[in-house]
Formats: sequence, C-alpha cells, structure tokens
Amino acid sequence: MAERSRPDLADRPVSTVRMVLTLYGSRLRSQASFRTSFIADVLGQALIVSVEFLELWVILSQVGVLGGMTLTQVAVVYGLGALAFGIADMFFGEIDGLSAQIRSGKLEVLLIRPVPMLLQISSLDLSLRRIGRIAVGLVMYVAALTIAGFEPSAATLLLAVTAPLAGALLFGALFTIAGAMQFWLIEGREFANAFTYGGNYVATTPGAVFALPMRAFFTFVVPATLVAYAPTLALLDLPGPALIPAWSGWLGLPAAVLAWIVAGALWRAGVRRYTGAGG
Repeated sequence: MAERSRPDLADRPVSTVRMVLTLYGSRLRSQASFRTSFIADVLGQALIVSVEFLELWVILSQVGVLGGMTLTQVAVVYGLGALAFGIADMFFGEIDGLSAQIRSGKLEVLLIRPVPMLLQISSLDLSLRRIGRIAVGLVMYVAALTIAGFEPSAATLLLAVTAPLAGALLFGALFTIAGAMQFWLIEGREFANAFTYGGNYVATTPGAVFALPMRAFFTFVVPATLVAYAPTLALLDLPGPALIPAWSGWLGLPAAVLAWIVAGALWRAGVRRYTGAGG
C-alpha cells in the first residue's frame, strides 16, 4: 500500500504556494552563499536611500517646511515610501524588464513551462540587496513616526502596519502594468520606468508640493500619493491639500485591489496577444 501511494503523491499537481516557495527559496539560497557580495550590495542600497533623503534634508534646512510638513513629518513620508517600494521592487521589480525577455526570445521558454509566467519573471532576479532599502525605510519610518508625535489608537496602529503592505501591493501592480505594456511597446522599459520609478519619487515626496494637475494624475491615475503621503496625513492627523484629504490615507488597500484588477487584465491581454519573437 505504501509503495502504491508514492507514485500518487508524485503525480499530484504542485500548488502555487509551493511553487512560490521553491522558486524564491532557490534564488535566496544562491545569493546568500556569496556573503561578501551580499553584504556589499545591501550596504550600497542602504547608502543610496540615505543619500536620496539628504536631498530633502538639504531643502528643509533652507526653507523649514516642505509642502506644509516639517523635516520629521517628511521623514515619515520618505521612510514609508521607501519601505513600500523596496518590498515591491524585491518581488516584482523584474517584471518591468519584460522587453528584454521578448527581444531575446527567452519568453517562449517561460511560456512552455508549467508555471505561471508572471511568477517566473518576478523570480528571475530576486535580489537580496534590496533588503538594504527595506531596512533603511523601516527604521526611518518607525523612528520618524515616533518623533513626529504619533498618537496610536487601534485604528491608526492598524493603518501604520498595513500602509507599507498596501503601498507595496500598489507598486507591485504598477510594475505588472509596466511589464504588460511592453507586449505592445518595443522599448517599453524606459517608458514604464516613468510610472514605476517616477511613482517612487512622488511617493516619497509630500504631495502638496506638486501642482494641482500633477497631484490629480498621481492620485487618480498613478496613485503614488496614496502610498505614503496620504497615510502620513491620517497617521499624524494633518490637514491635506486639495484632492488629498486626510481620510484618503485609508484608500491605499482599495486602490491596490483596483490596480491589480487592471494589471491582471492587461497582463492576460498581453499574453494572449503575444505571438513570439521569431527566434
């Protein structure tokens, strides 16, 4: 009986969860084996995030207030945005490089494998160096939130915990949309970066500094202001500018769900349209 059950177990389809754990686990183990390179990459990412924040610090050292926010409040926005983007970039960052897979003809190889193509592409270059960005963003977010006078309640604690995850889901959807657009665009990565990395720049900056048309675009079209700026308004009980009231800080998760619906539809349409690179 035991011998008969073994082939049955082997023939069972592998669950999506197991595939995710297997693919991501293999990438993580391979990178962790090169410890010196791993540490150098993590420190490099941490340095990049720190230097980027210095730009805001220099501006605030001259004007005192940026978009109605003090340095500590801006640090909450920046830390939350960097944390959310770092998580999304680790798990979804390779999707916006789909055009390289199309031009090289490697996409056909991914299509014939019995694993969802989106999962394969997202795990192609899962880079642990992005932990540096995540770590700096998390430390800055928690420290700045504490110094800025955050008064926790059951609701605001829930928002403080879920906001980075909702922001990561939003950026993940943007990466997926950027990748799906490359089924139609030849050099789509550069165009897509305007929405992904450009959205990261907007997310880590107080939204009140942008002109009203740009603020509307990055709230209702590319919802970057809902990643960090709007949640910060809600967490610190600050008044919001036109189009971004404080209560919009709670819209991150619904916006992420809507963005993934759009991303899923575009991705499926792109895969159905794809006819091969001719290689």
